[in-house]
Amino acid sequence: MPLLLSYSLRNLQERKLTNFLTATGMALVVFVYAAVLMLDSGLKQTLVATGEDTNIIIVRRSAEVEIQSLIDRRQARIIESQPEIMIGAEGAPLISKEVAVLISQQRRKSRQASNLVIRGVGPAALAVRPQVRIAEGRVFRQGSNEIVIGRALAGRFQDVEIGSSLRFAQREWRIVGRFDAGGSGFDSEIWGDSEQLMQSFRRDFFSSITVRLADRSGFEALKARLEADPRLTIEAKRERIFYEEQSRLLSGFIQMLGLTLSGMFSLGAVIGATITMYAAVASRMMEVGVLRALGFRRSRILIAFLVEALLLALIGWAVAILFASLMTQVKITTLNWTSLSELAFRFVLTPGIVLRSLVFALIMGFLGGFLPAVRAARMKIVDALRVA
Repeated sequence: MPLLLSYSLRNLQERKLTNFLTATGMALVVFVYAAVLMLDSGLKQTLVATGEDTNIIIVRRSAEVEIQSLIDRRQARIIESQPEIMIGAEGAPLISKEVAVLISQQRRKSRQASNLVIRGVGPAALAVRPQVRIAEGRVFRQGSNEIVIGRALAGRFQDVEIGSSLRFAQREWRIVGRFDAGGSGFDSEIWGDSEQLMQSFRRDFFSSITVRLADRSGFEALKARLEADPRLTIEAKRERIFYEEQSRLLSGFIQMLGLTLSGMFSLGAVIGATITMYAAVASRMMEVGVLRALGFRRSRILIAFLVEALLLALIGWAVAILFASLMTQVKITTLNWTSLSELAFRFVLTPGIVLRSLVFALIMGFLGGFLPAVRAARMKIVDALRVA
């Protein structure tokens, strides 16, 4: 076996141009496959990171997104009085009654309009979500027309920077700070005082209520009590689960598109590998005949040519992962199909993606090298030497 392995390695160095083109084709296909998985992983990581395991988000029953949800003040007071909610340092329950609305804002470079989420939050919003911190400037004052912007929005939209003002809902809103939400979906939002925003948008209903549990194990009891209360028409979910569900529609589309493209491109790569390996077999008929005459079994010949094809795939995979790792520095924005607002996130390369890409590359190499390897293994000694 070591002899056949060294034989395969030596032959890879002989047909350099052909092998280079084949490995490059495989690398391109694996790169596309890995990039799609990284895109999906980045989207999920951003939205899942938006939620906390100890936080519960409460929306109107059957509402798929916060913007569709309506919770009146009477229901909010009932929710606020639940014993499972953590009590903050000031003796008040850690609860944020929030309103979410969309506004249209021009991009700085393209001047095209895009939707942004304006989130009105309660006084305890930062205590409820400890992953959110003020990175620059200061937090807005309650009862004022001040707002703070997410890290992902800075510099990308017209007038969305500290010290500037935005006009929406018939009022001027002054930006006094920028917050960092740890790469979560909140980084693509603008926050302000919920009561002021509700007045400006002429709303008397909250979109959602987020509470922090004193003990995460109290979720089931709280959920059962709230959803069984005839005075309430709400649904309670763990915050992480809620935002994970928000990613499913866009994530499903990305995966379907990526798998379709990868499947189409991989067909071309497999055909290219097959042609390369057939050419390798044709050029080495005498060598195959000599190996058979020396007593090497057909199975050994088969394995030798398969190893050669798999090595080409392995080279393509290594190059693809190298370039895919550079994509982690790229930040992209897309439309969140669920909330219809803009969402910024990065490509994320995980060990699982590296492994799946390796398996994908080896499958292509196996499919491309199997038939030529079978032909080489089935070749008769006399025929091989005669053709040579």
